[in-house]
Amino acid sequence: MPHWRTKMLSRRDALTIGLAASGSALLGLKSLHSKGLAPSPLTTPFVEPLPIAAIARPVTAFATQADPTTVNVDGSTAFHVHGPRNVPAGAEYYWVEEREALHSFHPQLPPNPVWGYDGTVPGPTFIARSGTASLVRFVNSLPLANPLNIGAPVTAVHRHSGFQAPEDDGYPLDTFATGQSRDFLYPNVPEEGLQQNEPSTLWYHDHAIDTTAENVYRGLSGFFLNFDARDSLAGEEDTSPLALKLPGRMRTSASGLPIREYDIPIVIQDRKFDQAGFLSYDSFDHNGFLGDKFLANGKIQPFLKVDRRKYRFRFLNGSNARVYELFLGNNKPFDFAIGTDALLLPNPVANLPSFRIASAERVEVVIDFSKYAAGTEIILENRLEQVDGRKPGNLVQPGTPIVKFIVGSNTPPDPSRVPESLRPVFLGPAQLVPLVKVRRKFELVRSEGAWQINNLFFDENRIDARPKLGDPEIWTLSSGGGWVHPMHIHLSEFFILSRNGKPPPVLERGRKDVFRVGAGEGSIDILVRFTGYTGRYVFHCHNIEHEDMRMMAQFEVGP
Repeated sequence: MPHWRTKMLSRRDALTIGLAASGSALLGLKSLHSKGLAPSPLTTPFVEPLPIAAIARPVTAFATQADPTTVNVDGSTAFHVHGPRNVPAGAEYYWVEEREALHSFHPQLPPNPVWGYDGTVPGPTFIARSGTASLVRFVNSLPLANPLNIGAPVTAVHRHSGFQAPEDDGYPLDTFATGQSRDFLYPNVPEEGLQQNEPSTLWYHDHAIDTTAENVYRGLSGFFLNFDARDSLAGEEDTSPLALKLPGRMRTSASGLPIREYDIPIVIQDRKFDQAGFLSYDSFDHNGFLGDKFLANGKIQPFLKVDRRKYRFRFLNGSNARVYELFLGNNKPFDFAIGTDALLLPNPVANLPSFRIASAERVEVVIDFSKYAAGTEIILENRLEQVDGRKPGNLVQPGTPIVKFIVGSNTPPDPSRVPESLRPVFLGPAQLVPLVKVRRKFELVRSEGAWQINNLFFDENRIDARPKLGDPEIWTLSSGGGWVHPMHIHLSEFFILSRNGKPPPVLERGRKDVFRVGAGEGSIDILVRFTGYTGRYVFHCHNIEHEDMRMMAQFEVGP
């Protein structure tokens, strides 16, 4: 392990020893921002279309680095851990550059220097096929100069809810700096090989120790979608009897690029801008930073023109700390909810009035626009009030507009469907709870102006739990103080068994990878089981200011 990694100070450490105002190119430590940041400049909603991120395209196979190795751009090795890398036959290779680029959030604001994967916000969308591995080289070309004073040019990449070896998981200290790169191997094989565990909507984002919040805020995130024989890439056009035929299909654009029609990932984020129109951030707001401008796929309050037919929308809460409750502004329900977090539900939930979504959670819905006349305008809005990072407040109306859907006159053929069965659970609580031998308790607390799990800050030299490979466990998590914590456990989707002794609500009855703890909901019991890989992983709060303030623990899966 190189010396600069072992000596890296956290923002909490810097505050403790009085260095916070001195600054550091490596750590991105900032001079103190005002707690009372002025409101962002006014912007007019619905003046630009919703952008759809480009699909990542494979490149010619290249010589891979060792397993894992970070290398400098000149080819010299920065550090070497072990291995030569063993890439499965038939793997697809990708090359992604983390770099600064100018991005327009809104035409009434100046272009902003964002940090993006391939310079885009959000980054390119990966399309994976089950059984075909992805080898992705991420190259850090972020600048050392940082006039916005947001972020640090030291990164790690986590494929959120990915089932991958520990060296490819984006462990927060497996960082690579400007001028270096790192290879990540994603097997794209479901946990335990079970069809019920085939993922659907994953995402990838920065995960560097102490600076995740700022780097993600600056733009480092994107979607990673997975398809298999059932939820297939051909989607509604698949003639196989196995296929679900959910809305969506592949096409080639006029410029020759691959595009996906009627299956639209949308990341929702909040941001704040200074009076000159540039991104603003308070690095010492440890409660969780909230913005007052609402983005969908990197644009402030865009619109989307839709055909009169069914669409599949994959909503991701990519905000640092804000929780949303999303409604359709015409007071109509979402026709179906079909997935939560990484996986499809066992069965669709029809006529869903709204859904709550915390940081890093995903919800997949189907909206049938054929029910609406051409020219109808429908607003996707957030009605959940939140004034600080502690927790959301009450529902309010009218809500804050996020996206406007404009129904067009085109009524194309629509062979898609939403079947009654999506991903049946064959190995779930009924089979696994009787096998549980280990129960663990984790209390989420605030201490010393920062955040702890079981009264401990994250320490890379300490293992907090040692689960056995394949053995189911029940974890009980609780939080006091009126705080809400969206918790994420790496290497496993899990089942929520109960909330405060009661069955979970309908959208929490499938497999999850993020769950909300606290804010009057009492304790939560989850059934977790780790298979396939041994080694060191982490779990943490996905209010990413809390994560950076060390609300994270690590576990080591052993044989």
